[in-house]
Amino acid sequence: MYNINRDLANIFKKMAAIYEFLDDRFRAMAYQRAAHIIEDLPEDIRNYIVSGKLYMIRGIGPSIASKIEEYVKTGKIQKFEELKKQVPEDFIELIDLPGFGPKTLKKIHDELGISTKEELVKALKDGRVEKLEGFGPKKVENMLKGLQMYEISKRRIILWEALQISEYLKEKLKSGLKEIKKIEVAGSVRRRKETIGDIDILVTAEDKYRSKIMDFFTSIEEVSEVLVKGPKKSSVIMKFEGKERQVDLRIFNDDEWGAALQYFTGSKQHNVHLREIAKEKGLKINEYGVFDAKTDKKIAGETEESVYQSVGLKWIPPELREDRGEIEASMRDALPDLVELKDIKGDLHVHSTWSDGVVSIKEIIDFVKKKYRYDYIAITDHSKSQRVAHGLDEGRLLEEINEIKLLNKMIGFDFVKTGIEVDILLDGSLDLPDDVLSKLDWVVASVHSHFNRDNTDRIIKAMENPYVNVIGHMTGRLIGLREGYPVDMNAVIKAAKETGTALEINAQPRRMDIDEIWIRKAVEEGVKLVISTDAHNLGNFAFMEIGVYIARRGWAEKKDILNTGSWKDIQRFITEKRKRFGVKYV
Repeated sequence: MYNINRDLANIFKKMAAIYEFLDDRFRAMAYQRAAHIIEDLPEDIRNYIVSGKLYMIRGIGPSIASKIEEYVKTGKIQKFEELKKQVPEDFIELIDLPGFGPKTLKKIHDELGISTKEELVKALKDGRVEKLEGFGPKKVENMLKGLQMYEISKRRIILWEALQISEYLKEKLKSGLKEIKKIEVAGSVRRRKETIGDIDILVTAEDKYRSKIMDFFTSIEEVSEVLVKGPKKSSVIMKFEGKERQVDLRIFNDDEWGAALQYFTGSKQHNVHLREIAKEKGLKINEYGVFDAKTDKKIAGETEESVYQSVGLKWIPPELREDRGEIEASMRDALPDLVELKDIKGDLHVHSTWSDGVVSIKEIIDFVKKKYRYDYIAITDHSKSQRVAHGLDEGRLLEEINEIKLLNKMIGFDFVKTGIEVDILLDGSLDLPDDVLSKLDWVVASVHSHFNRDNTDRIIKAMENPYVNVIGHMTGRLIGLREGYPVDMNAVIKAAKETGTALEINAQPRRMDIDEIWIRKAVEEGVKLVISTDAHNLGNFAFMEIGVYIARRGWAEKKDILNTGSWKDIQRFITEKRKRFGVKYV
């Protein structure tokens, strides 16, 4: 069964956008909050309806709950259909873009009579928008840049969404077709790239079943168009969350499986390099196997390992196949022993209802202890500067610490660590005083403002605080929505090493920040990394998976990731930093 949460959340996000355009902030916030809650629920929303727990979900009121039930029953929400008629259709999707927003679009609509994206782009370029009060060259430039990023993002999807679609299709094919022996998603999904274009699925089956498999594939309910249909390959356009994606299915024989998987996993540069080595050895490689170039005799291809072995290499993990030295490392038997999800011992960036999270600390504890084999978690709610996120001042933070101590006492051990995500202010100072930070087990310091300036100096100064353990979501980017702010990552990594500060790999799907390039640089410099989910609800804890994937693409091993160690290991890390600054750690 396809999980409808994201489809429903997408509708609520659009309803929130329309209400913002209509200047109904209360309803806009309610639907935006509901969208985020539904999007990251650990189960399909229909399961909550069946179990009678829909009306028990925190943040979902009776009015929104009734609309969820309406959508499940009818496939649409009548109120949404009515709202769409009150706002230019193109504007609904633009409201969340940086530089836009309901007030901006309403002003453009009212004063220039613009109702379509095409008209808006023209007005931005010909100077009409720039002449409006409150606008200017810089704002117009940012709006055009935001539109460009948005158009690019529509052609690609983030890794988390691609993985969900891929798993759904794999299960659909496996459960519907017993004739399929092996199945795997290849391409950039298997390499775990940040964003994905098309989805490539490979299967093995006997020749006599090819037609049946292709008939089933091309008739899946999400298929909106069949581009190609043949006995070996079919290509279709599928619609998910209102967006169209191309999905290709290829069928191979068992003895071709390894060669096909290697070939269609890529990357192109990796494969070209591999084939150059094969050519030097008198071999040729294609999607059907490895062959002697003179005799055409097949010598390998049933497994990926055999393909790499045929040219004198050890098997290379898919995440590394970007031709960035992995082939040379394989030749030297020097490939990294990449970190795995099972290595993670805890999550060190978690938000609760004390700030902008949607579940209580008690609910977080119950869920994590049931679902994950973690030794610890750190509650790191926002500090006071984040008013929109109900950030904590000194008094409320001390109250939260007391609640955590009480909950740990009930559990019987210190499972929950006290923490904060403290704002790095414009001058590099922190949002809370040192005497408060010193009382915490774990401190994440993050930039949440002034994204248009170079923030290198702010971050480095924050690192020089003995109580800052890790810098959160380093570049501030939101993939497809907002570019990262300017920051000299080489200088930051150098400062992290000098101060003994860790860098976060933020696993939120639109962040994945820092990226693989800087992860690898940090690894090479011996800077410790922390993979965190930045969880704001229970469903977010699952993001640890993609955090690990991005770490693997950056050649990170278990020893490079701080939260693969015990809490004693982390305390040792904290102590060493404080010693550098002459501060005693108790």
